Amino acid sequence: MKIKSEVAADVRKICASYANEPSPLMMVLSAIQKKYGYIPLEVQEVVSQEMNIPVAEIYGVVTFYGFFSLNPKGKYVVNVCLGTACYVKNSQTLLDKVCEVLEVKPGETTEDGLFTVDAVRCIGACALAPAMMINGQVYPRLTPAQIPEIIDSYRKKEEA
Repeated sequence: MKIKSEVAADVRKICASYANEPSPLMMVLSAIQKKYGYIPLEVQEVVSQEMNIPVAEIYGVVTFYGFFSLNPKGKYVVNVCLGTACYVKNSQTLLDKVCEVLEVKPGETTEDGLFTVDAVRCIGACALAPAMMINGQVYPRLTPAQIPEIIDSYRKKEEA
């Protein structure tokens, strides 16, 4: 798949804006992720050309760090914490319920593009376990029974 020439030009500008940094790759990738929401292979190839870094190295960075994505995310990113504190309080059942309600697997986006479900290692809410986060909003001490209502509240926002 080929990216649009204006996207390639924009990615080149982002690369150039960090040219004087001693180790710019993370800053470049972060800026691209922030602007486009994901970093597909075609964009990584442009970064590779501009920064003279092998695509394999860039791909390794993008796939290593959980905050980078190879695919577009939904409008609402549902992060279900599976870190130790949440996991021992049955957060796996929360993840299972979210996936059931949205009819997707972890890492997938709903067909309407509204929701992406991610299983994450920590959301920094250990004292509130089990917890999940949707676009930065933390939902503490959850039970699976609460999930449908929470998801429905986001769907209603779209209808308004």
